[in-house]
Amino acid sequence: MLDPAAVTRWIERLRLFFPGLDRFDKPDPDFDAGERDYKLEIATELRSALKRAATEEESADAIHSALVKSNLLPWRAYWPMSPKGDADRERLWPALSDLGRAALGAPEGHAAALEAFVAAWMEAVPKGSPDSARQIAEFLFLHISPDEGTYIRHTVRQDLWLEAVGRKFPTHASMAQTYAEEQRFMRAVRQAFEERGLAPRDMIDVQSALWVVHSYKDNEDGSATSQSLTREAVEAAMDAYDEYRKTGEHGEVFDSFGEPRDYWVRSTRAREGRIYPTKPIIGFVRGKTELNGGWGQRGDAAAQLHNSGFIIVGSDNMPVAPPERHDHLIRDADRIHLCAVNYCLEPARERGAREITIRAGNLAKDMGLQNAIPAICSALGGENLQQIAKVPAPTHTEPNPSSSTTFTYKLAAQVEADPVTEFSRATAQAATNLILYGPPGTGKTYHTAWEAVRLCMGDAVAEGLRGNGKREALMAEYRRLASEGLIEFVTFHQSMSYEEFVEGLRPSTGDDAGDDPEEMQVSTGFRLNPHDGVFKRISERARLDRANDGTASRLDRTARVFKVALGQRQIEDDRIRFGLDQGIIHVGWGGDIDWSEERFDDFNEILSEWRALKDPDATGHDGNIVVTYSFRADMQIGDYVVVSDGRDRIQAFGSISSDYFYDHDAAYHPHRRKVEWIWRDDLGAERSRFYPNAFRRHSVYKLNQALVDWDELEALVFGGEGPIPSSSAREHVLIIDEINRANISKVFGELITLLEPDKRLGMTNEIRLMLPYSKKPFGVPANLHIIGTMNTADRSIALLDTALRRRFTFHELMPDPSVLPADVDGINLQRLLTTINDRIEYLFDREHQIGHAYFTGCETRDCVDEVMRHKVIPLLAEYFYEDWSKVAAVFGDTGQGPARFLEARRLAAPAGLAEADFAGEKLRWRVKDQFDFSEFEA
Repeated sequence: MLDPAAVTRWIERLRLFFPGLDRFDKPDPDFDAGERDYKLEIATELRSALKRAATEEESADAIHSALVKSNLLPWRAYWPMSPKGDADRERLWPALSDLGRAALGAPEGHAAALEAFVAAWMEAVPKGSPDSARQIAEFLFLHISPDEGTYIRHTVRQDLWLEAVGRKFPTHASMAQTYAEEQRFMRAVRQAFEERGLAPRDMIDVQSALWVVHSYKDNEDGSATSQSLTREAVEAAMDAYDEYRKTGEHGEVFDSFGEPRDYWVRSTRAREGRIYPTKPIIGFVRGKTELNGGWGQRGDAAAQLHNSGFIIVGSDNMPVAPPERHDHLIRDADRIHLCAVNYCLEPARERGAREITIRAGNLAKDMGLQNAIPAICSALGGENLQQIAKVPAPTHTEPNPSSSTTFTYKLAAQVEADPVTEFSRATAQAATNLILYGPPGTGKTYHTAWEAVRLCMGDAVAEGLRGNGKREALMAEYRRLASEGLIEFVTFHQSMSYEEFVEGLRPSTGDDAGDDPEEMQVSTGFRLNPHDGVFKRISERARLDRANDGTASRLDRTARVFKVALGQRQIEDDRIRFGLDQGIIHVGWGGDIDWSEERFDDFNEILSEWRALKDPDATGHDGNIVVTYSFRADMQIGDYVVVSDGRDRIQAFGSISSDYFYDHDAAYHPHRRKVEWIWRDDLGAERSRFYPNAFRRHSVYKLNQALVDWDELEALVFGGEGPIPSSSAREHVLIIDEINRANISKVFGELITLLEPDKRLGMTNEIRLMLPYSKKPFGVPANLHIIGTMNTADRSIALLDTALRRRFTFHELMPDPSVLPADVDGINLQRLLTTINDRIEYLFDREHQIGHAYFTGCETRDCVDEVMRHKVIPLLAEYFYEDWSKVAAVFGDTGQGPARFLEARRLAAPAGLAEADFAGEKLRWRVKDQFDFSEFEA
């Protein structure tokens, strides 16, 4: 029994988007064009192709072609059966052929056919999904038998069943039972529509209506500004377009549109290529190969995406303002609501974040609405957004409205999670401290890379990269993560110290260290400044990471900060206000000389020009020279600037956005640069919050970077109490190779305590310690994982520092002969490795065995010979301290029978010495030119 109120809501939602739809049997052109016609075309082609198919392969091709042309299934569902897919064709093609015959047959056989196809799919597709197989089968049933066949997406089924029945969709023991349940539901919906006078023509009408109902949400006021395209559908189209660019997949759709020209849409996810042409994306979603790309009609590509809350941009990724003349385009608060949901709130939910912070200035910049800050703040704080996004009222910072105002939303857990895809990210996990240990050659390097990728990307992605056949793909992903700063690698050695690993002091010249603009001229010595080690660097990256999720921005902590005075306080207030209002910094030093020429990048050129034109006796300490160099040459685009209000307060903070320019029409201070103000407060703020030294009186100079407290500066600029670990931060991994070779107490120092998961930042027993050199508090974030490796042939784990042992989990990796082939040109490598290691353990210990990795690349007898001769035998000679009799014993060369790997020749005592003077006979050992592998024959 369906809830009548739910059915009423569905019909209202349907007619909001298709106001001309009265009855299905009295066709609404918009509904048929958008939701029905292309399905009928595909159905006709599919039915004809299946009837013509003379082979199993032709049947499979017909089904794949129909799936590609449709937009019902996400493309990854049927990718395994594509030409580049990983399905076992010998198993899958017969199953697809059988499924096609069942679809052409009586509907009573559909449930059993679906059950059989799902079973075949799971056998033929590595890591196949039963739901993908279900969707493929139901796709055929709907198109071939539209009166009886049923197709429904997993999320549509789960959500609408819950809404209409009042409980979750039941779990069944078999897929046939699941299909029967779906059929009962769809037939009930069809009957309810018929009773309400909609007269659906077939199940295609029912399926299409439910898809629209699920995808298009209505607002409380009943306006037709609802989200007409789901974020899931648009992002899936972008995934498909990426695949098309790489492999040509989906060319049936994308080839029709040619090269993009005018309009692009910005993805809501962090992608290598963030923008996509509008027409191919809408074409894929709608299943069309011809449409307009602009704004003119509601159905045009850019208009559809704009009205769905997506940001239309140019090829430079800059927002394109929608034309004012078109009434069918959403605007103002309606648009801000949908963009905030698509680009901020839903991505945060997708990552499993518990909260999301949106800065008004960031969203305004992303949407191209920098002049609409009050509207942005009003929309972000309003009840409509709370209802659309299903979030409680946010908290916000002051002042409000302002570009620096931030809104923080608590995100409730989803009622039911969507099916996991290969792009799923793991939810928040406890910090991992892991040490992989074992003899050499047991795969520690491979397992370290795999574990690092797993921690960064989640189990689903990592499982797809497991196995020797995926090693290149695994290492490519590892290198990508390392290039993004998510993985750091360091090797410990006997000389490793705290100063290298955490932080130490390094000499620096006056220009690097000082905040005095004249120091570069007068300094003849050096200073010792704090320098971050690898552990502190990756800890800070992990702590400050926000994964480009639309939350409050972070400052670029590698940029320099300059202090600028725009005029004398209370005397030149008009000049100060001019700079702040116009986004300009200006200085009067440097006279009326235009310093724009490239040669003035050099300090000496500025000095020479000033001497030539103004003051022949000027020195490098002259303010005109020093300030001009700082403002003209030293300051760069992207650096930060603080506007001073006396020596102890600041009025504004911004980012340099232009090169130096000379304003010939300026009434004062013609030397200028443009600035994008990030924060401004006419009442000012205390300088001491982020910088301990009083400002100098110079108009422009560079602050001492080592003294800037970036946490406090961010708290001042963005509001709040300073940066806290973000729930959306990505996982970071520090790999420490040969962790047992260093003095752990010396390297980690007092920070060994901070490694414990419950002592991490944000945890119940969070600890921060004051670092000895920088005198700044430091803690280890929970999203930093540490993986160490150690070779037990060098040092047993029994000798490890007890403090380290207590804080790490240990995973032993021992030789695994089973991964080696049993026959390489007649040599059984499994038996060879097992025999050698048994003898090593008997003669020495288990920690000095030979790892399987030495032989994994061997495909010929010559290769095995090379490994034995140049790697294994020298390693055993080292293990046994050149006691060659034990090395020979490992290879079975004990003097009984012919020598196989090592041969010995007895040495006679020199003349004049009796053999009795020595403890035993003396032997000269020699590695044979030809090895005898007869003991290990395959």
